[in-house]
Amino acid sequence: MYSPKDRDSFFLRTVDALNVLPMVEGVVQLGSGVTGYKDEYSDIDLMVATSTENDVVGAKDNIQQFFSELNPVIIKEKQFSKNIYLFIVILENSLEFNVSILPRSSLSVRSPLWKVVLDKTGLVSKKMEKENLAFSNKLVKYATFEDPAFEFVYCYIRLDKELKRNNLVYALKMLESMRDYTLIVQAMNENKKLHQFKAYDSLDNDFLKIFLSTYPKDITGICLAESASILKELFLDTVNQSSIYTMDDLLKNLLSDKKIV
Repeated sequence: MYSPKDRDSFFLRTVDALNVLPMVEGVVQLGSGVTGYKDEYSDIDLMVATSTENDVVGAKDNIQQFFSELNPVIIKEKQFSKNIYLFIVILENSLEFNVSILPRSSLSVRSPLWKVVLDKTGLVSKKMEKENLAFSNKLVKYATFEDPAFEFVYCYIRLDKELKRNNLVYALKMLESMRDYTLIVQAMNENKKLHQFKAYDSLDNDFLKIFLSTYPKDITGICLAESASILKELFLDTVNQSSIYTMDDLLKNLLSDKKIV
């Protein structure tokens, strides 16, 4: 495990290496590191901006070479569009980097947790400030899930079918999906950012207490049915508190008519 001092050292070393690359115009730090890392398990999240789209691949290749010299356990490259890449890098001490590489024109703000840590031209800061203003003016700042109410009810119906078939593995999958939709609505209720959200311990304590009680005591049809019943009531209560999502009468009737036993 790494120490906060180790993480700071790797952070500075990385920014210095990026500063040397001519195709890199700027670097934006994201996440909890902007205001002080949450704990010793926190990752280093960066957006690396190039001046043009043509510089992205060259920057990506040089960044990969830099991380390969840090003796990583793994470097995973992902491509999200023609000119947007992501490296997930895990070092031997378990320190994780999440580094996206993209042209300056594609920079965006998805949460208030960002800070420009390198800007060779001043244009990266200008772009981020423009994006931050647009983000701040949004009525709904974080991405929403299209229709968690329908998806929850649909999974509830499928769970009932699989319990009748005694297909407990599939029933467990449906129960877990129902939990996911419940978390989505609760996170939105608390104005949490859904994108890569994992700070579930920050959700309302009363909600979490009931949510944790929805895990079955044993893997039997009866126990799964009991869990589904508790989760149904929690979901209904959570949706009722939402200013974004609603449960129409048809869906409510489907839930009330379906008695899982």
